[in-house]
Amino acid sequence: MAVFGVLAAATGVVGLIAPDALLTVMGFTRAGDARRAEGDHTLVFLTASSMAALNMGVYYVLAALSDWRAFFRWTVPFRLLTCTVFTLAVLGGRAPSGFLGVGLWEGLGALATAAALRHEKQRKALPDAEGPAAA
Repeated sequence: MAVFGVLAAATGVVGLIAPDALLTVMGFTRAGDARRAEGDHTLVFLTASSMAALNMGVYYVLAALSDWRAFFRWTVPFRLLTCTVFTLAVLGGRAPSGFLGVGLWEGLGALATAAALRHEKQRKALPDAEGPAAA
């Protein structure tokens, strides 16, 4: 959770400081200010999503530091939904193929989180071999 949080926050900062660089990394065609059409609000939306990524990253780090398991569980279905929507955006031609990586990142992160939560739950369910029953 902390690693995802740091990466999300860093991505948000990059989007705020160098929005065209972030667009390029995500597979979108970089358009300089001279080529932007009147009424092109790409940078406005990128600023908003970058700020959201920065905030979300901080939330994830704080949740990890406080070991907030409920938050971890809540992220799984919503990250899977994000994976689905982003993947369908690429398959439907609404986003470039480079954007598929964002969807896969979300999906793999959700699966890794679910697996870690399941592993911890199973580990806690096992009797402690060195507990009072062993004596």
